[in-house]
Amino acid sequence: MTEPTPAAVVPDAVQAIVDALDDKRAKDIAVLDLSGVSESLDWFVLASGESSLQLQALEEAVLERLKGMGRRPRGVEGPSQRWLLIDYGDLVVHLMSPEAREFYDLEGLWADAERLEVAPR
Repeated sequence: MTEPTPAAVVPDAVQAIVDALDDKRAKDIAVLDLSGVSESLDWFVLASGESSLQLQALEEAVLERLKGMGRRPRGVEGPSQRWLLIDYGDLVVHLMSPEAREFYDLEGLWADAERLEVAPR
């Protein structure tokens, strides 16, 4: 997996998601730029929640923040005790328990993608 690099320019929606997740104390927020390795996706945002209640709070925060920007998801997969997926088309948010995140290792599966360091505002 590549080391995180400073975020050059990320879409406003990606920054808003990082900010919403940080507001709800998500763990290990990661932003992957898939534009160079995927024909259908541009961004993954991954974060961990320590309980099913926190995962639900993270989901609600993301949905609310992007709704305020006029963006609605194509779909939401979940709720689950371990993994929620919010699909915005070119941007997908994965909210996972630490155990599910380690088991499925999406960052490892997408190791060719550039990992960006996106600081919350």
